Amino acid sequence: MDPALLGALGMGATLILIGLRTPIAFALGAVALVAIYVYFAVPQSGDPDLGRAVAPTMTLVASTIFELFYSYDLSAIPMFVALGHVCYRSGITSDIYLAARAWLTRVPGGLAMASVLGCGGFAAISGSSIACAATMGRVAVSEMNRFGYSDRLSTGCVAAGGTLGALIPPSILFILYGIFAEQSISRLFMAGVVPGLISMAGYWIVIAIWTRLRPGDAPAADQRFTLGERGRALLAAWPALLIFAIIIGGIYGGIFTATEAAAVSFFAACVIAFATGRIRLDGFLASLKETAVQTATIFLIAAAAKTFVSFVSLTGVAHVMVDAVQAAEPGQLLLFVGIVAIYVVLGMFLDPLGILLLTLPFVLPLIESHGLDLIWFGVIVVKLLEMGLVTPPVGLNVFVINSVTEPKVPVGRIFAGVVPFFVMDLGVVALLLAFPALSLWLAYGV
Repeated sequence: MDPALLGALGMGATLILIGLRTPIAFALGAVALVAIYVYFAVPQSGDPDLGRAVAPTMTLVASTIFELFYSYDLSAIPMFVALGHVCYRSGITSDIYLAARAWLTRVPGGLAMASVLGCGGFAAISGSSIACAATMGRVAVSEMNRFGYSDRLSTGCVAAGGTLGALIPPSILFILYGIFAEQSISRLFMAGVVPGLISMAGYWIVIAIWTRLRPGDAPAADQRFTLGERGRALLAAWPALLIFAIIIGGIYGGIFTATEAAAVSFFAACVIAFATGRIRLDGFLASLKETAVQTATIFLIAAAAKTFVSFVSLTGVAHVMVDAVQAAEPGQLLLFVGIVAIYVVLGMFLDPLGILLLTLPFVLPLIESHGLDLIWFGVIVVKLLEMGLVTPPVGLNVFVINSVTEPKVPVGRIFAGVVPFFVMDLGVVALLLAFPALSLWLAYGV
């Protein structure tokens, strides 16, 4: 059977299964397994041999998955996931929001700005956008509602702020991108810092403009903090600041690799949580259980995606697509407009991890063929993936916030509140595309 035809049929079958809401791991894994078997069973030249194809198929699939799980970099994922759960259960992640609230309460839209900053701080530790939206949705949205903020502004800023979870390190998406694109995870982490801060500043600009045009949506909070109270709130956030300093300072200073930073920061979080009485043994064990479940899910998807990459490589369908695109001779601008459009559309229907692993086998050869930096492109991809968390109809952050807020805020109003932040995100993407140095100047200092 013609390999390119088999690759095209496999891609079509994958898209159909995903359209039928098949879990991404099963869609990628099942199609890849069947297609690899067909490749060996029905060769392009010679007679079909269904029995002889079993051994090479199993050998290829087993070696592919073993190669993935043997990766040293992959061990950072369970440690960073565990770090996020321990910090969440011990309240370390909430302290940044409380400190920001103490300092920004009297600023117009200050509670919304504090919520975005709290999301950024949570993201800097947990690396999970969904967990960030769930936690800050409970804490920050209710606080803003108590002071009379518009439900569109209160939920919109938290839904958008939750997307900072993948850009500001540590980031699960950066780890997986680094493994599949064969790029330095430490450099990817550092490359995400400035774009993450730019995104946060952009959200603050949106809030400032919003409160200027519609001051009734963000009444001044009737709450004052003395300088001493502000100082104490800031000091109370020292565990989160220390953990972030360990991760960023250790990597940038060349003391740790990303995996070593994961281990050291997790150990530091455990010591702080137990020493300060923030967590008990039952809470710690619950964190480990949640870590095991979440890690198993990520690894299952990664194993299926790695098998899918082997299928794509075997059939050569990615090279056929690259040749077709190059034959059309699109400029870099048109190429990136197409890539942005694809990721935004896929983000309306799929989760970020699924989109990342589904698209990398096809977009990476395109980017490499244009001689572009894959670290820089990784930042662009992760930013686009996070934007998918707030795009209808399947914006996961929006539905998470809808599920945790009391009283319930209709999904339509949350999406309406997200629109100005989404427009700002498009501006940030354009900025990162126009000025790659914004992503790369820290990355290549590692």
